[in-house]
Parts: sequence; structure tokens; C-alpha cells
Amino acid sequence: MPNVTFSSPLLHKNVTVYAVAGDTSTVLSVAEANKIKIPHDCKDGECGSCLIEVVTLSGKTMGSLLTEKEKTLLKSLGKITADEIAKAEVEDLAPKYRLACQYVVRDQDILVKFSGEPGGA
Repeated sequence: MPNVTFSSPLLHKNVTVYAVAGDTSTVLSVAEANKIKIPHDCKDGECGSCLIEVVTLSGKTMGSLLTEKEKTLLKSLGKITADEIAKAEVEDLAPKYRLACQYVVRDQDILVKFSGEPGGA
């Protein structure tokens, strides 16, 4: 079971929760299930308000499928490059910035940073 640690100025301290490996839960749904409030408006990868920064903690780095909506939005926000997209798709290397509503938790421990401001990681 992977650990997901949430870090934000909105939290009194970092909060670590367990996610079920192999489940299709997004970071946003894991946060909501644990009463951690990541800003979001649409839950569909179209608004960018749930922008997060993801740091791999467990030593093994795994990408997670970037949806077309996520690629388009992250590029428009200047948070991902074409090279990072290629590395994610070909080498399974996760980019630094993701959308919490699109990023599916995999079998790795991660740190999820968010500012608490919509669209700010």
C-alpha cells in the first residue's frame, strides 16, 4: 500500500494516508476521502484549480498516464514541456506538476504539495 503525504500551508502539519495500490483512485479522491481540501472546481481536468506538485518518496519512480486534457492544460499553464510529456509516455517518468483530479495513485510513496490557492502548486 502506498503512502500519500499531503503538504500545504492550509494544513497544520503534513498528513500521510494510505492508498490502495492498484485502485483507480485519483489524488483528489484520496484527499477527499481523508478530509484534505485540495482546491478544485470541475474534477474533470478542465479548470486547473487542483494543480499539485508530486515528489516521489519511495525510490521507485513511476509515471501515471497523462490524459489529453491534462497535457493540454498543463502546457497552457506552463507547467509541463513537450519533453516531459515524451518522458512520461515513453520512459514512464512522472512530471513534477499534475492535476489532482487526473493523477491516479500508483504503488509508490509520494508527497503531494499544494498551495491551497486554486491553480497554485
